[in-house]
Amino acid sequence: MKLVLSVLILMLMMMQCTVKEADVLLKNGLIYTVDSAFTTVTGMVYRNGIILETGKWEELLEKYHPRIEFDLNGKCVYPGFIDAHSHFYGYGTFLAMADLTGASSFDEVILRLKRHAKIYPGQWIVGRGWDQNHWPDKKFPVNTELDRLFPDKFVVLIRVDGHAVLVNSPVMHLAGFNATTAISGGEILTENGKVTGVVLDKGADRIRELIPELTAIEKRSAILKAQENCFKVGLTSVCEAGADGSLISLFDEMHRKGELKMRIYAMLNPGEANEEQYMQHGPYITDFLTVRSLKLYADGALGSRGAALLEPYSDDPENSGIIVTNADAMRAVCARALTAGFQVNTHAIGDAANRQVLNVYREFLSEKNDLRWRIEHAQTIHPDDLPLFGKYAIIPSIQTTHCTSDMEWAGSRLGQRIENAYIYKELLQQNGWIPNGTDFPIEDIDPLKTFYSAVFRRNLAGWPAAGFQMENALTREEALRSVTIWAAKAGFDESRKGSLEPGKVADFVILNQDILSVDESAVLKTKVLATFVNGDLMIKNSSFHWK
Repeated sequence: MKLVLSVLILMLMMMQCTVKEADVLLKNGLIYTVDSAFTTVTGMVYRNGIILETGKWEELLEKYHPRIEFDLNGKCVYPGFIDAHSHFYGYGTFLAMADLTGASSFDEVILRLKRHAKIYPGQWIVGRGWDQNHWPDKKFPVNTELDRLFPDKFVVLIRVDGHAVLVNSPVMHLAGFNATTAISGGEILTENGKVTGVVLDKGADRIRELIPELTAIEKRSAILKAQENCFKVGLTSVCEAGADGSLISLFDEMHRKGELKMRIYAMLNPGEANEEQYMQHGPYITDFLTVRSLKLYADGALGSRGAALLEPYSDDPENSGIIVTNADAMRAVCARALTAGFQVNTHAIGDAANRQVLNVYREFLSEKNDLRWRIEHAQTIHPDDLPLFGKYAIIPSIQTTHCTSDMEWAGSRLGQRIENAYIYKELLQQNGWIPNGTDFPIEDIDPLKTFYSAVFRRNLAGWPAAGFQMENALTREEALRSVTIWAAKAGFDESRKGSLEPGKVADFVILNQDILSVDESAVLKTKVLATFVNGDLMIKNSSFHWK
């Protein structure tokens, strides 16, 4: 009897030794690991912010002793969503501007400005989001009414794409702009020999530089508000598509203090000071911040007719757009980046701009390399140039909501060339993977809208009923990969995040339903219940009870 008892005690001790400690076991859910086989499981365990194992939750419970055992009750878990191209800080500052998004006329813009000016009675009035393509006459505005209403203030209204501004006369005078001012890589629009107040691309950049810089407190506040809103929609990582060293250093400081939990892949603006700060010792990588890329602009935007086209605009035969950075300047940056081990990421919208970037890149890249140089947007591609993406492993970084925002008017700009635009499926086939983002605040920050646009190619009103050029739609699996593992891969971070696999960080989002199986009409009604970074709850829906 003593021998039997001893054996039983020994067996119990051995069983206890084989049971591993864990912080959390998620059980009884539908968990998309987004691994190479696109496996789904019912359970996941993690400890110290790192995933230990996924599988059937009953089997995991036999192997692990979790401090917290959380029943998902059939809810759905996905890797934390990643926005592969955004303007995170710009979005934070946008939240304090006059919001002109969706204004149906210039009269509505004026009405919103009046309301904003009453709340913020400062010397500067800054707004963003107007888009003349949604107005009855579809024409660029003029600043006559701004001058009448705000003669003693500085008014800067940034177009939705950020590539054009409308300003009043005091701002034009402050900038030193007049009807004869020439701007390399930009343009000042005139009418009957007089400036209209609309300034494009490099000129718009110069205008924005005049806007007073935010205080340190205001900057931190903008960043934290952006983080809060991003967590609400399930984002756990963002790519900051163009930043100076000073802003990147602020991100780093806030990360180290624990204020900022959003993972950031920061593209560095080129320039001597920025490059000296962040390139001379090679890539800069922490748990939450990666700096290993440079951001360039090849052209402007299609909506403001600044995108550089091989042939003139179909609705503006005298205009072929604007090359913002010429090939020689681009080569100089690419050479420095290659030496420093940095990725090059270049904004290119028009087919002429994309051709220039592809041709410059191929001078530096061998075939089938793993440098992952990117073209941001890759919006209109001449068919002759498409194979260069695959041949030189150049990554098209897309924003699927650009398609559904532009499709009502893009055809008037491009004519027959619209068939070569927003060709996401064809671009995906070039390398077998494709990262996806929003370019927010140009588009909505919500990755579920990015997913919807990629799959259904309809706007939020369900137009067009048959979808827009559906041969270039992504499958639901491809769309999910594009905002998780492929977005991580675009930032060289696929071994650490983007999927729910052992050894990776426990960044995940819980949704109330399965976006991979629900009807189309239900996708946009999906709710983010909770968002986790490193296994810690960042934000939750009021109806969701954690622990």
